Amino acid sequence: MISYDYTGKVVLVTGGTKGLGRGIARAFTDAGAEVVVCARTPPEGPAIGKARFVRADVRDPGDLERLFGGLDRLDVVVNNAGGAPYAMVAGTSPRLHARVIELNLTAPLLVAQRAHPLLAATGGAVIMIGSTSGTRPSPGTSAYGAAKAGLHHLAACLAAEWAPEVRVNTVVVGLARTENAAEHYNDRVESINATIPAGRMAEPEDVGEVCLWLAGSRYVTGAQVLVHGGGETPAWKWLASDEISR
Repeated sequence: MISYDYTGKVVLVTGGTKGLGRGIARAFTDAGAEVVVCARTPPEGPAIGKARFVRADVRDPGDLERLFGGLDRLDVVVNNAGGAPYAMVAGTSPRLHARVIELNLTAPLLVAQRAHPLLAATGGAVIMIGSTSGTRPSPGTSAYGAAKAGLHHLAACLAAEWAPEVRVNTVVVGLARTENAAEHYNDRVESINATIPAGRMAEPEDVGEVCLWLAGSRYVTGAQVLVHGGGETPAWKWLASDEISR
C-alpha cells in the first residue's frame, strides 16, 4: 500500500458529505490533511474523520464568498459536487436541464476561479470529478453527460492557463457503488458488476486514492485519469456471447 502525508495541507471537497465525496474527504483526513467539506445539508451518520463542515451551495456566488472567506490557506480543491436525476430531454423542463448544467459545469468553474489565488500561493491543485457519461452517450442524463464533457475540457483549459503555479486534473469515474447505487441501478448491482472487466463498480475509496496521488504529483497537470475498472463491456458483446446464446 502507498501511504501519503498531507499533514499541514488544507483540502476542500465540495459535496463531501456522502457518496464519492465522503470517500475522498476520508482519504485526505486519513492522510493527515485539514479537510473542509461543503454541501447544502450536513453529513449524516459517522463523522468524516476530523473534517469541518460548511453549509454552502456551490451554485450560489454568495455562499462561495462566505466559504472561501473562511479559508486562510488552501492546497487542494476537489470539485466533486454534482449529479442529476434520470430525465429524458423530450417533455422535461428547460429549468431542470439548466440547473443540471449549472451544478455540474458552471459551479466547478466558479469554485476553481474563487480558489485560484489561494492555490497559487501554495502551488496547489484542482481535481475535477468527471464521469464516463461525458465520454459516451448518456441517454436519460443528456444534460449531465454534456456538462461532464464540458468539465473535462474546462480542466484541460485551466491546466494550460494556470500552469505552472496551479495544477488541474480530472478523475473520470465510471460506474460507482455509493449509498444510492442499489436504487439507481434497480437492485441489479451484481449483474452490472459483471459488465465491468475489474468485476465490480468503483468504491469511494478507489476514487479517493487516485485523488491523493494527483494532489501530490508535482508535474502531472491537464490529465484525465480513468477510474472505471477497465470500462463497460458493450451490450452487443453480451448479446453475441456463447453464454447468452445458451
